[in-house]
Amino acid sequence: MSARPEPHPAEIRRWRRYLADERAEAAVYRDLAARRTGEERAILLALAEAEARHEAHWVALLGPHADRVPAVSVRTRILGFFARRFGSVFVLALAQRAETRSPYAADAHATPAMAADERIHGEVVRGLAARGRQRLSGTFRAAVFGANDGLVSNLALVMGIGAAGLGPSAVLLTGLAGLLAGALSMGAGEYVSVRSQRELLDASTPDPEAHTALPHLDVDANELALVYRARGMDEEEAVAHARRTLAEYDPVAAAARAAEVEAEQHEAIGSAWGAALSSFGFFASGAIIPVIPYLIGLEGLTAIVVAAVLVGLALLVTGAIVGVLSGASPVKRALRQLAIGYGAATATYLLGLAFGATVV
Repeated sequence: MSARPEPHPAEIRRWRRYLADERAEAAVYRDLAARRTGEERAILLALAEAEARHEAHWVALLGPHADRVPAVSVRTRILGFFARRFGSVFVLALAQRAETRSPYAADAHATPAMAADERIHGEVVRGLAARGRQRLSGTFRAAVFGANDGLVSNLALVMGIGAAGLGPSAVLLTGLAGLLAGALSMGAGEYVSVRSQRELLDASTPDPEAHTALPHLDVDANELALVYRARGMDEEEAVAHARRTLAEYDPVAAAARAAEVEAEQHEAIGSAWGAALSSFGFFASGAIIPVIPYLIGLEGLTAIVVAAVLVGLALLVTGAIVGVLSGASPVKRALRQLAIGYGAATATYLLGLAFGATVV
């Protein structure tokens, strides 16, 4: 058998990078598993084992060159940092994005099974992150919308008033008034929105105590079949399902399942007060940023430029966070937030210049 040809230096460098990242990703999954129990722990450990198989592939290709493995990539180091310190849905979202961006599908030296593994790993991590995203959805939505509304609306307000030629004290007062009015409006709006969602959900969710009537139903009449027909089953399927339900009825298990379903449905919406307070606080935290230059004594064009820069940085951060948690590109989401915010602020600034010139 002929000896394997010596790999090209570029191949060695690429394989070493793959090897370093596989080892680091396996360590991330083990760190996450250490903070989980039960099925989630088992799944994460299985993912770590799969990464170890990929690691063995690159070790075999590298041979003696596997002794000198470079530092892992920046994204993998960030992933490991958050995994060791938080172990949250934030880390799972980063892991999901890392798996879906695997280069193996386009690399002839990676096996088709490895490329398939990486794609499936992305779906596995997506499933693990789904419940955490669901828990975050209510309050997180209010927080992100609140912060961004505060940033954009108050920057637009401050720039418009500033461009109209009003003095720094008038701009500061207007900015603080906009902060308070907007925060109260956002908080009240979120409370009404979430409360209404809960009331609509309560109206359409099956009564958690309805199962207590099952032992007393007439088996021959089988009124339970009507319930399943009302939920979309055809008559034959509904009758069969109802008979099976009556035959297998366990009051303890039925009560536990009803409580679990109710908790899962309400979990996605969140608390009305939690959403309101979160929205109020985050709107205020965003809206205060455009006012900071005026609080420290800046005025005129200098204050407007500083406010725009501070808000731009904040928009980039909030956009990137949304991108990471949604499994999308944080750079694209950050730039999108920046473009929207600056677009609105530019429009009001131009209006302020126009009205200011008219008044003068």
